[in-house]
Amino acid sequence: MSQWPATKARRVLAALLRIGWRIKRTAGSHRTLERDGWDDFVFAFHDDEELGPRMLARIAKRTGLTPENL
Repeated sequence: MSQWPATKARRVLAALLRIGWRIKRTAGSHRTLERDGWDDFVFAFHDDEELGPRMLARIAKRTGLTPENL
């Protein structure tokens, strides 16, 4: 079983903001996030969209997010 639970996109975005990411710009549902020492990350999900374990693992690899942050 995966360590990542399925989660709403709004909760993932809130967790990213808590760990130091900032919204650089917004275009529709695409939000470009920035954080010192990391490449910019495009968060392209609607708030009510359900993100599964596989997508969360991909996001974590690019952002440093951990299951404990959620």
